[in-house]
Amino acid sequence: MSVATEDKEFRLDWLKWSITVLVLGGAIYANWYFAAESVLYRVIGMLVAVLVAGFAAARTSKGSALVELAIGARTEWRKVVWPTKQERNQTTLIVVAVILLMSLILWGIDSLLSWGAAQIMG
Repeated sequence: MSVATEDKEFRLDWLKWSITVLVLGGAIYANWYFAAESVLYRVIGMLVAVLVAGFAAARTSKGSALVELAIGARTEWRKVVWPTKQERNQTTLIVVAVILLMSLILWGIDSLLSWGAAQIMG
């Protein structure tokens, strides 16, 4: 995309961000104002407002970059090879064993140094 096309596409970012803030602020105010109404209606209204605000924000340059990042993250997430149940359990047991071993080693070093300091200080 050329710079001229980008400038033309994102030239009204301030207006889009203003709409986003106003819609979200209005939704928060409406949620407070209609506190006596059913929670279901207020949640539906809030979800609609968030979707409208998200749509407006996604049309800005920063929002567009965030959408591209989310799409890239989703693509990378699908490439992840998750461990099997057996691999997970074996790895967990190894980690627990190493933690126990290190705690015993550190306890031993601490005890030895404490004993040595007590011998020196009397």
